[in-house]
Order: sequence, then structure tokens, then C-alpha cells
Amino acid sequence: MKNSTATGTTATADRQQGAAASYRGRFAPSPTGLLHQGSLVAALASWLEARVHGGTWIIRMEDLDTPRCVPGAAEAILATLAGLGLVSDEPVIYQSARRDAYAAALHALEASGYSYRCNCSRSDAPGVYAGHCRDLGLQTSPAARRLRLPAGNICFDDGIQGRCCFDSASIGDPVIYRRDNLAAYQLAVVVDDAAQGITHVVRGADLLDSTAWQVCIAGALLLPVPRYTHVPLITEADGAKLAKSRHSLAINDDLSAALYGALMLLQQSPPISLKAAAVSDILTWATGNWSPESLAGTRAVSLRS
Repeated sequence: MKNSTATGTTATADRQQGAAASYRGRFAPSPTGLLHQGSLVAALASWLEARVHGGTWIIRMEDLDTPRCVPGAAEAILATLAGLGLVSDEPVIYQSARRDAYAAALHALEASGYSYRCNCSRSDAPGVYAGHCRDLGLQTSPAARRLRLPAGNICFDDGIQGRCCFDSASIGDPVIYRRDNLAAYQLAVVVDDAAQGITHVVRGADLLDSTAWQVCIAGALLLPVPRYTHVPLITEADGAKLAKSRHSLAINDDLSAALYGALMLLQQSPPISLKAAAVSDILTWATGNWSPESLAGTRAVSLRS
């Protein structure tokens, strides 16, 4: 197995880009339903970070899991974002058109010994995967493929959450290719971020452990690691994650109120007069007053009922 930044006792994002490169951020929704307030918070925060740094902001549609995609959802999400003034600076790309790139990445991981086949079902291996198939040398198909994580801590510095470390044994080897021969999210997102030259990733804190996996996947593929910033996860009043599967409220026609609400959830304290202002005026105020420092260390914020 070749050496990379993902090997050794502590795997870190030492090859993070940052100020040395032009800022390139992205928002990557999944078209499994309409845009809801939790997704808007992540979209707005990533857009604001890009604008404040004079960078480029890109939308990528994560439609790779076709069985879960809702017809027309991608178009509806893009239309809502456009109404909110959040428009991609470059053409939107769709993961469903990039399967060859993911297959090439899998081949590279197999060739370097980082990937192995796994026949465990969720019922066989509930909870954290304990590496049952890791050293069996399975050759049967169909089978999922997992990434062989290094032993010890996987660490990265987060723009809001600070220094984050995960023991590889506590998160387990991630699936990078599914049994149905679809690239898994963890692999696809790393390949796409590198292909688009993404330098900064702003997203919800529910993906913190995914970041540890993605740092290792990037290291194994010898790809640059973006700078990560995880804004608080927006939850229902009962503490559950906002999710399309829970029929969380989609953004309605009152786009100004939605933007204002997103700024409140991001703890930016916008003046009440902005609640009924034009979208462009709200974005102008938000750009001039963006202060992610107010979120430092906050993992979750509850949506007011």
C-alpha cells in the first residue's frame, strides 16, 4: 500500500488549501425533495463565505442515488435558490453524468490496496462497521467496496467547530462503492470536489464524521483536501434533524422571510426591518455583516416551532 496523508497514527488534512488558492466553494443538494430551511441555512452560509472572500460559488446536484431522486426536484431546488438570489457562478453539474470518474477512482483505490470487498449486510454489521471482511480477500460479486482506514486518529481543523478528531475504530471503514455498483456519497463527493477545484466546503455539522472519511479518501487518491467549515445542524423543535423524509416544511413563496429566518438560525441578528425587505437587500446586509465567529463550537440549533 502506498503512503499518503491518510496513513499513520494520526491522519490530518495537512494538505488543506486555503488562502494559497482562489476561494472556490459549493453547495451540493440532493434532489430527493424540495429545499427546506435546513438546506437553505447551509446554502446561504456557503454562499456568504464565497462572497466575503471574493470567490466562486458553485451548485452541484448530487443525484447519483437515482432510486431516491424525486422527478422535478432538481429543477425545483434550482428555481427556489435562484429566487433567493443564490445562483451558481458556473454551470451546474450532475453526479449522474460522472459515473466514469467514480469508477476510475475506485480502480485507483483497488490498485493501491486501499479498497476491499465486503459482503456484510446492515443486519450482519449493525452500528459501526468492525472490519469483518477487511482481511478476507473476497473476490465475489456483487459486493460493496470499503476504504481501508488507517489506525488511530483522523483529524482536521474546522472553520467553526475547531480541531476535530475521530478514532478510525469509532467510525469504521466507509462504503465507497455500493453492492448495486453505484458510487457511494463518500467517494463521489471527494472526486467531484477535486475535479471542480473546490477549496472550501461549508455544510451542516451532521457531516463531521463524513469529513473524517473524506479526508482519508482524498489522501488515498492523492487529491487536495478542502478547508472545511461545518455550520450548526438545524433541527426540528423535538431535536430531530430536518429531513425531506420527515416532510419538513419546504421553502414557501415568502422568500424574504425564509432568508431572514436562515440568518436568524445562523445567529447573525439581522434587524427586524429586513424580514419584509427585498431579497437583494437582505443579501447585501448579510454579506456586509457576515460573522461566522458567532457560531463557534455550536453543533445544532433548533428550528422555532
